[in-house]
Amino acid sequence: MITQTETIELARQAGSLLADRRLTCATAESCTGGLIGHLLTEIPGSSAYFAGAAVVYSYAAKERLLGVDPTLLLNEGAVSAAVARQMAQGARRLFDVTVAVSVTGIAGPGGGLPGKPTGTTFLHLSAVNGYEQGSHHLWPADRSTNKLLSAYAALQLLLDYLAA
Repeated sequence: MITQTETIELARQAGSLLADRRLTCATAESCTGGLIGHLLTEIPGSSAYFAGAAVVYSYAAKERLLGVDPTLLLNEGAVSAAVARQMAQGARRLFDVTVAVSVTGIAGPGGGLPGKPTGTTFLHLSAVNGYEQGSHHLWPADRSTNKLLSAYAALQLLLDYLAA
């Protein structure tokens, strides 16, 4: 199982690449509640590349802060690839950064729906050069571990983009 120490190491690697390339990043977080931003800011000097996080738990927050389409939220629900994409794009615009990562999901223990069981998570990375990449996961753990796994996956998505 992934540990917080391993996740902070990913944040350190991503931060180093962001700083070396003079790039900036932000996060849009729902089910992780700001954990990704927390992990990124555990690294001394992270203010050089981390602009901020939008913790958008409600539909209204997703709409108002990030510009997520309310029709999309009603039709697909907050836990979908399309919403994750709009969240990342919205965070990139809101914070005027090079790259943004988003996460939306059902951390558990309850909240699962038909076709979207507990642990369902969608992540997305949006970059100013037109790069868009999403991922979908079904985490098998408890709430805290599902949040950590989502944060790890988001940081890995960021690191993969930066290492390419």
